[in-house]
Formats: sequence, structure tokens, C-alpha cells
Amino acid sequence: MNFRNRLLVALLPSALCLTSLAETEAETGDYRTVRFSHSELTGIGFEEGVMRRDPSDVIKVGDLFYVWYTKGDISPGYDATIYYATSKDGREWSEKGEALAKGEAGSWESASVFTPNILVAEGRYWLFYTGTSIPYDKEPFNPDSKIGIAVADSPDGPWERMPNNPVLANSEESEEFDSHLVDDACAIVREGRYWLYYKGRQMGKGPGHTKMGLAIAEKPEGPYVRHESNPVVHGNHEVVVWPQGSGVAALIGRVAPAHIKQSVLYAEDGVTFRKTHNTDKHPWAAGSYRPEAFTDSNEGKPVEWGVEIGHSGVRGTLPFIRRFDVSWDEE
Repeated sequence: MNFRNRLLVALLPSALCLTSLAETEAETGDYRTVRFSHSELTGIGFEEGVMRRDPSDVIKVGDLFYVWYTKGDISPGYDATIYYATSKDGREWSEKGEALAKGEAGSWESASVFTPNILVAEGRYWLFYTGTSIPYDKEPFNPDSKIGIAVADSPDGPWERMPNNPVLANSEESEEFDSHLVDDACAIVREGRYWLYYKGRQMGKGPGHTKMGLAIAEKPEGPYVRHESNPVVHGNHEVVVWPQGSGVAALIGRVAPAHIKQSVLYAEDGVTFRKTHNTDKHPWAAGSYRPEAFTDSNEGKPVEWGVEIGHSGVRGTLPFIRRFDVSWDEE
């Protein structure tokens, strides 16, 4: 049964809200399981004393795959810059260098730039990233992250920051789900516009209350306008989305409400998400290879592979990047 058919099965009476619908479905246990396997990479894998994490989605330009990621020398991304690497096979990578440095002193991105992602549009490359102005060693540490864009004519740069940065800042309304911070951009082209999925956290809430929002723009550089249905997923700490047929699929991680934790959701309209699959050996903070992400073709296929954060399991070692591959248990 495909995503669209499963969605039709899921359409219960509209009086049910999203949460109660998902909880009702979860009780049936009628979900297939998406299974993930994990393998080590060369070039951007484990390296003593080096942190690499939060990889972007993977794109292919010519015969090379490209990925961007956070790099630093502490485990979190709050004192880091953005690097990139290339590969011919998605397994052996070559680190090319720094793509984006920290912003100027006193700016909204002066303390760190991290969690990059990529959009290809209008013949150019648009590097989305998160920035913060609060040093990680400040006590108590309370990040104020916002999302910016840098643009280049080549995936190798050089990158020019947009003058309207940050393109998405935390909401000025304290009761909104993203009034504390926004982070983790993931863009697709849909209906001729630029759909930016992101995560947000409300003022006074902890990481476990992170939710997923959507902002849409007519041009790659914005302005990005929040969707009136925000948050579109009521709990998700890692934003991984891709075009799936005429809709949008989302991978939901470990930090999420129980009824959607470690699952795949689907939204025919890109907004109203419903659970379609469970996941096994779920990737962490993943970036996926999505060939149809920017084509607006309505022909997106299930993700087959990507990259994610890996850990050696040894106390005191830093995160690195590894590969995941996907097996879709579909009839």
C-alpha cells in the first residue's frame, strides 16, 4: 500500500483533532516499519578531537555528491563553523574546507554558525544555516538561534550572506511555539514556491517541547512567511522532509510525542501530517539524498540513503558523520 492510499485509510471523521487521530491510529499498530542500517564513512567520519555533526541534505552536482555540516572542537554546535565535503560514491568523502565562518563580532551569528542545509534554485546555491550570538561558555547558556542564508554561484562557494538575514527569526509573540528560537532549516520546492520546514521552541520550554513549523516564500531569498497552521508537527527535534509523490514526507526522531516518536509522517498538502510508518534503528539528525527536492515534479520517491550524526560510544569522544541506508517494507 503506497503513501497516498495509507493517507486515505487514515482520514477519519474531521471532528478528530490531529493528536487524537494519531493516538487512535497508534493503538491499532497497523504500520509497516522502515528499517535503517548504518555504516562508517571516510574523510568525515570519526577523528580524534574533531566534532562533525548536523549534516545537510546531500545534493549531486555533475558526478559529485556534496554535503555541508557543523564542525568544531566541542560536542554541541554552539561554537562552530560550517564545512563541506564531496564524494563520488557517497561513502568515501573528501573534506574541502570551511564554507561559512562565524559572523562579525556583535552580530546575530557571532558566536556560532551551524546546522546547514542546501537549496538549489534559479541556477544558484542557497546555504541555509543557524546562527547564535550568545557564547556557549556564558552561564547560564540560553541560545537565541535564528536562520540565515548565504548564496553562491557554485557549490564550492564563495558564499555571500543575504542582506536581509536572518530570514527567519524567533516569533515576537511569547505564546507562539517558536518564540524562543528557530533552527534546522530544510527546504523543498513545491507549487512554484519555496517551502522551508524548521523547528522551533517556545519561550520557557525545554528541548523536549520542540515542534516543527513551515514558512513559505515566493523567492529563494525570502521573505519567508509562517504558515497559518503552525506548528505543522506538534513535536519533532530533527527536521528531515522530502517530496513524496504529490505530497511531503517527514522523518520524526526520538524526541517527539509517543504516538509519532520514531516514525514517518505524510501530508498530501504538505501541512496536515499523518503517521504512515514506524522506524527501526532510526538515524539521528539526518540529512538525506533527495533528487526531486527542488524539481517541483510531483515524482519524489522514498529516501534511500543519507548521512547522520554518529557516536563512537566511548565517553568523551566527539560526534562524527556516518551513512545510513533505508529499506522500505512496502507491498
